[in-house]
Amino acid sequence: MSRGANLPYRPCVGIMLLNKERLVLVGKRLNMTENAWQMPQGGIDPGEPPRDAAMRELEEEIGTDKAEIVAERNDWLDYELPARLIGKVWRGRYRGQTQKWFAMNFTGEDDDINVHTAHPEFGAWKWSSVAELIDDIVPFKADIYSKVVSGFRHLLEDRGNG
Repeated sequence: MSRGANLPYRPCVGIMLLNKERLVLVGKRLNMTENAWQMPQGGIDPGEPPRDAAMRELEEEIGTDKAEIVAERNDWLDYELPARLIGKVWRGRYRGQTQKWFAMNFTGEDDDINVHTAHPEFGAWKWSSVAELIDDIVPFKADIYSKVVSGFRHLLEDRGNG
């Protein structure tokens, strides 16, 4: 039995934000020593609908809510923290996260993105291809990211000039 097996999962949302070129926004985590990039994500407040949490988290993490939700996974995806992190993150209350994922189209300009927010989580950001996204993610989230990409694959095709 793993160290955190008796702990619950933290309810969370994840956001695959796509630009016009169908690249995905990722931020480089400030609190990780390794080269850890991830899509915006964050906790759901008690009683908060996941869609509202997704828009709130987007603004909190990248400084803008210039986006529209275009898809939502029907399921929740869980991941376990590595044993070395259990008891250290989220005040030791959770063993991992259960995530509701949303795909959004970015409706703003790159200048609207500002990761230097009131409570920054990212030190840098970039638009990433799907291949880079999977390569740059911390290993314990790789399975989740593969499932997110698979579920939103139809949105990742270049829309052309419309």
